[in-house]
Amino acid sequence: MSPRTRHAVLLGTAVAAVAVALAGGVSAQAAAANLSATFAQTSVWTGGYGAGYTIANRGDAPATGWTVEFDLPAGTAVSNSWNSVETRSGQHYKFSNAGFNGTVGPGASVSFGITVAGSGLPAGCTVNGLPCAGGQVTTPPPTTTTTRPPTTTTTPPPAGDTVNVSTAAQLQAALANAVPGQAIKLAAGTYRGSFVTTKAGTAAKPITLSGPANAVLINDGPSGDAPDCPTPTPGWDSGYGLWLSGAPYWTLAGFTVQESKKGIVADNSPHTTIDGVTVHHIDEEAIHFRRSSADSVLKNSTITYTGLVQPGYGEGVYLGSANSNWACHGNSGGVDRGDRIQVLDNHIGPFVAAEPIDVKEGTFDGVIRGNTFDGRGISGENSADSWIDVKGIGYTIEDNTGTFASPGVFANGYENHNTSTSPSFDNGCGNVWRNNKSDLGGVGAYAIRISSVSKCAANPNVVYASNTVTNAESGLTNIPVTP
Repeated sequence: MSPRTRHAVLLGTAVAAVAVALAGGVSAQAAAANLSATFAQTSVWTGGYGAGYTIANRGDAPATGWTVEFDLPAGTAVSNSWNSVETRSGQHYKFSNAGFNGTVGPGASVSFGITVAGSGLPAGCTVNGLPCAGGQVTTPPPTTTTTRPPTTTTTPPPAGDTVNVSTAAQLQAALANAVPGQAIKLAAGTYRGSFVTTKAGTAAKPITLSGPANAVLINDGPSGDAPDCPTPTPGWDSGYGLWLSGAPYWTLAGFTVQESKKGIVADNSPHTTIDGVTVHHIDEEAIHFRRSSADSVLKNSTITYTGLVQPGYGEGVYLGSANSNWACHGNSGGVDRGDRIQVLDNHIGPFVAAEPIDVKEGTFDGVIRGNTFDGRGISGENSADSWIDVKGIGYTIEDNTGTFASPGVFANGYENHNTSTSPSFDNGCGNVWRNNKSDLGGVGAYAIRISSVSKCAANPNVVYASNTVTNAESGLTNIPVTP
């Protein structure tokens, strides 16, 4: 090729490049994830504390994995963790995403929790090798464009509106006006007030309320004149941290509820999903599925410090209602039918003053799996002296780990009772225990004590040999073990 020809080709290429730049502008900066990790204590007690990290993506592309690392001072150690994969080298800790929470979309967040023995706080935090404060959000350089005639385009509406809230008043308005498919997102901060909704989602379009662990709901109530049976009433504040009433198909995720009369209450709200929430320092029970809030799920959540006012009434998780309360809450043929509720992979305790899980009569076919129970602080009042009391029917209780140590009052790991009701059910019958690990701390009698034997002859309870126990006064169970 002659020099003249080569010059012509180069000139033509340059002109073409200029034309492309003028037509489309300077190309935008490549999309990238930008992760930060925020630490927050959720509860503090003598000798330790509970805490969590919220990993947020401030970038404009999804993050497909995360690892948070930090150091703890000598004398302080992580004793338990959840929603992450933990590794340790001396006082250096590394927490990587679990299989279900590795992807963090732009503007989204995930969290994991830890229980710490000692008072020292994390230092030198990094996320994916960068400071936990996150990289600086970059702004693409201005683009150069040519002026074009206006064009008319049609943009479809988003699939489900997003409502961002940062104040208590905004949250109350969002709850009052929620519609199916809507996503309500809490900013970090403290929200004080009465938070209740009576709006229903649908199976195809559930309503979501989500936020980071340092988005904290507090209800300083109750106040006003309460109705005979709890129902949202003008002029009355229930004192509940968050109340779903006649509001099925909600998903609650990530945030914290504390310093309220009750934590989260679902009344006549089936298909409620509670995922990754923290509930602590509650006067009574932390989470209550009530008035036939069937087919609901509680998972990946942390509950500590309940029953601060009346210890025997401070359950971690309450499924259904005692038959003595069916006059108020028995909305299914006179019975509170909180059936098929699943309680999965939660950390409950320490200082849950009543049972970590109380399964009430008249409820059927639930699943309690993969939970960790820390029995410290169980009060012994009002028969609160076990990790779980089962009066329901047909429950599967498996793969849980329970421990007990002072202080507290402890009788057995799992207790089972048959309660007479009308209409008559075989309460306390047909339940199955398998692959549960129990450490009774040298105090409790049996890991699993079955009291409903003769009354359950037609639908017996089954304790499999895969259950194990240590430090028990009497042994694994008081009934024959099934291989």
